[in-house]
Amino acid sequence: MAKESVKARQRKREKMVAKYADKRAALKKAGDYEALDLLPKNASPVRLKNRCQLTGRGRGYIRYFGISRIQFRDMALNGLIPGVKKASW
Repeated sequence: MAKESVKARQRKREKMVAKYADKRAALKKAGDYEALDLLPKNASPVRLKNRCQLTGRGRGYIRYFGISRIQFRDMALNGLIPGVKKASW
């Protein structure tokens, strides 16, 4: 489980990216890189990291489900994810 400060930092970045998305797109289209450089660094979508929605874990993230591999396995074995079952052959 990630620290609360790490999860809070990620949420803060997500809000900032959403806030400046239109402005960044307009500046990039105009080619005004000097004004783009004056925007906050956390407004860049590159600074976001894929994290588990439940635990905040940064590694082993499954993009399709938005959770980490550990949570995915627990939820799948408990039948909480529809259409997913353990493979056996």
